[in-house]
Amino acid sequence: MTEEHIFAQYIRILGKGKKGARSLTQDEACEAMRLILAEGAVEPVQLGAFLMLMRVKEESPEELAGFVRAARDSLALPGPLPKVDLDWSSYAGKRRQLPWFLLSVLLLAENGISVFMHGIGGRKYNRIYTPGALASLGITPCASLSDAAQRIQQQGFAFLPLENFCPRLQEMIELRDLLGLRSPVHTLSRMLNPFQAPYLMQGIFHPGYKVIHQQAALLLGQPHAAVLKGEGGEIERNPDIDCQVLTVHEGVAGEEQWPALFSTRHMKDETMDVTRLATLWRGDIADDYGEAAVTGTAAIALKMMGRADSVEAAEALARRMWDERPRDKYDSGTHA
Repeated sequence: MTEEHIFAQYIRILGKGKKGARSLTQDEACEAMRLILAEGAVEPVQLGAFLMLMRVKEESPEELAGFVRAARDSLALPGPLPKVDLDWSSYAGKRRQLPWFLLSVLLLAENGISVFMHGIGGRKYNRIYTPGALASLGITPCASLSDAAQRIQQQGFAFLPLENFCPRLQEMIELRDLLGLRSPVHTLSRMLNPFQAPYLMQGIFHPGYKVIHQQAALLLGQPHAAVLKGEGGEIERNPDIDCQVLTVHEGVAGEEQWPALFSTRHMKDETMDVTRLATLWRGDIADDYGEAAVTGTAAIALKMMGRADSVEAAEALARRMWDERPRDKYDSGTHA
């Protein structure tokens, strides 16, 4: 007789039939993810079963909070932590419009808001991912959390690929091509916030995940957060449609309505030429959709951070920042 594997209990909880199965508690989810992240503690077949059972069920806020706790505990953080105002995740990639949100982030950084961005690189051939888009602006990714901490202190912005600070999570994200479905790893990675920034932006693609992210942020004690259905799943306001933003402020859940900025919708960008990010920043081209996406996204962050007390004031502040941006700063040169 052999003893049951320690991880088997968590698969059983999720897969014990329609009447017997249940969600994990936050502590159970935390312990399950601790085992998953520990080298050699979980067999590959167990990991696949767990991830797909969770995918069919969809993670609860308690499970997501538990997963995030475990993942945060696994990180080798530099000390002392850098002062980071805003955590910004980028895991979806863009395929219909350029990643204008990158200019939103740089605009915030130019105005004294320190931003840490983390995410993944190219996984699908028909999408533009953040590392390549940042390269078109002359910005290189960081190599480690320590490197990112130094970059933030020096420049106010840093991008760190997930594989450079939590390779185990990166490995699990790459299982999508093998399993055919996304897993909870795509959700928990967005909420890592390794530098404990007090302000957290979250972009989702499936509307139901807005509440899950909001409630998980409450469970994790996140001081401030804003969750929106972003264009393509990234943290980017689509200026063509109304935008509902779910918020967290000091333990209180809220909701905001941001109206569309245009009366008619724009067509899909057929060229997806990332060099237009730099040319728009420099003012060499005009793009009404791009400018509205940049300032509209920045406005949501500004309001969450208390820099404006209304939607209208936040949008006006973002537009003023855009008008006063240093146009000669970002180009295709290298800004390491």
